[in-house]
Amino acid sequence: MTNLKDIKNRINSIQSTKKITRAMKMVAAAKVKKAENSVKASRPFTYELKNMFEKMLASINDDGAFIENLHIESPIDNYPKLLERREIKNVGLLVMTSNKGLAGAYNSNIIRRTLETIKNYTDSGVGVKLFVIGQKGENGLKRKITRFGIDITKTYFNVIDKADVSNTYYVVEDLAELFVSGQIDKIELITTRFKNMMSYFVENWQILPLENVNHNNKFDGIIESLMEFEPNKPSILQQIVPMYLTNIIYQAVLEAQASELASRMTAMSAAANNAEKILSELSVEYNKIRQAAITNEIVEVVSGANAQLG
Repeated sequence: MTNLKDIKNRINSIQSTKKITRAMKMVAAAKVKKAENSVKASRPFTYELKNMFEKMLASINDDGAFIENLHIESPIDNYPKLLERREIKNVGLLVMTSNKGLAGAYNSNIIRRTLETIKNYTDSGVGVKLFVIGQKGENGLKRKITRFGIDITKTYFNVIDKADVSNTYYVVEDLAELFVSGQIDKIELITTRFKNMMSYFVENWQILPLENVNHNNKFDGIIESLMEFEPNKPSILQQIVPMYLTNIIYQAVLEAQASELASRMTAMSAAANNAEKILSELSVEYNKIRQAAITNEIVEVVSGANAQLG
């Protein structure tokens, strides 16, 4: 028979766990609304920047003379190379996970998608360079990717906890350097898109080369007549391309933060409910065993009394 002391210890332990999970749920709930507001506030700018950028690219004509005179200090300034399309021999995968756990299946879903993506590329003969944002991503991928014969090229731990453009710009600089040098021919981001408090989606975003940009758009002439560039298109694009790339990753950070907090809130709510259910079951078991012990003691006392009377 189970010892009453053991059951009591389990009850005390689960009660402590329940307090922790409830506290974590409350913290996540307090933060997720702010994160949701940040996501919704930034989406219109991100979408408009993308639309404007695509229109600019659709209006480009031969500005080779201006390109030759561009002042390029770093790879991220070399927009002609960043917009270059070439055969995909190596791809750079930027994976966005969290630094903290206890968020349900949030990180494991991203890691699973990452492994699937790596397998698809390696099976097609495409090399992969892996960049990981978040401690959980590094821990979860480090051993699992060895079977593909690749390592994590670089990790970033400060990006996900605080949404800051300067942090995302640092990531873009690293990726731009490899893209311009030809070490990677495509940049893909594996992240989450926040839907609501109860759900999110794991998605692959192609960063470079740009998708859905038609340089021979039938509206080129109209766009050309409506857009004026001072001092010239290449100079403007040299500013817009880094802004666009940085903003895409910044938006992904905001989406990931909201998704992580929503997942943590849901997971901690489920954990607290499960703890309550287990406590109820343990209390019933505890009372049954205690009642049985009391009954046995009464039987022993009555038996002893009857023996003395007999």
